[in-house]
Amino acid sequence: MKISRREFLKWSVATAIALELEFDMSRVNTVLAAETDPPVIWLNGSGCSGCTISMLNVTNPTTIDDVLLNKISMKYNTTIMTSAGESAMQALENAATQYNGQFILVVEGAIPTGENGNYCIIGEQNGTPLTMQQAVLKYGPMAKYVVSAGTCASFGGVPAAAPNATSCTTAKSLLSGKTANPVINLSGCPVHPTVMIQTLLNLILTGMPQLDSYNRPTQYYNSQIHSNCPRRGKTQVSQPGIYGCYRAIGCKGPGCSNVCPSMKWNNGVNWCIGSNYPCIGCANPTFPTNPLNQ
Repeated sequence: MKISRREFLKWSVATAIALELEFDMSRVNTVLAAETDPPVIWLNGSGCSGCTISMLNVTNPTTIDDVLLNKISMKYNTTIMTSAGESAMQALENAATQYNGQFILVVEGAIPTGENGNYCIIGEQNGTPLTMQQAVLKYGPMAKYVVSAGTCASFGGVPAAAPNATSCTTAKSLLSGKTANPVINLSGCPVHPTVMIQTLLNLILTGMPQLDSYNRPTQYYNSQIHSNCPRRGKTQVSQPGIYGCYRAIGCKGPGCSNVCPSMKWNNGVNWCIGSNYPCIGCANPTFPTNPLNQ
């Protein structure tokens, strides 16, 4: 029995934790996931699907079912869609063809390029394996916007850490000069759910955001964590697990820009430093030992 995407989501999407949207919800409510709205195609490469899970952690002021049913038309995401195999790949191709030049492509995970990309095969088309590298090169130029979800897609992250045996690269590097608009990097391991969802909504509502030198929206990556840390100026301590400033023991907050101090995680409940652990700089281009210079 075939069921629609909306029917499936109504029955099965039931997880959410935290989202704080910083815009007029009456305006956002005009963004309905109708067939005429720019849909989203979400590709998963070399990663852990953590950014998809982060995206699903949405409750306040709206829930993930409301986002996917009424705000964003998600045409392809293997983690949350019912289709698999040939039908899923056909859905991908149909969406890209139907909305050529109008859809939003989200890339999650780094993109292996070693061995002609064969370290990461995402499916088959016409009986031929389709690598993540081929998929991004095929659908990236067809998209109106390309969004890198998380540090792996933005800067290489863990998959591209030395020695980078699979020759992972980023969406921005792979698509250089091939897209209608600059690739938008939403770094973080994972990307914060507010940053992910609000960026997609803003693209639908207002178009390209202002970007910093790393192609990240300045709305979210405009200040260092240390600048907004409530422990700034407190006594520096010599070990994690106790209250104090962790700068002396390697906290990356002074050199990492992210929304953690202001938005926090788990519905605004906590964040790394709030849990008495130093910032690991997961939104940085060099995280964790990434040789790529984006």
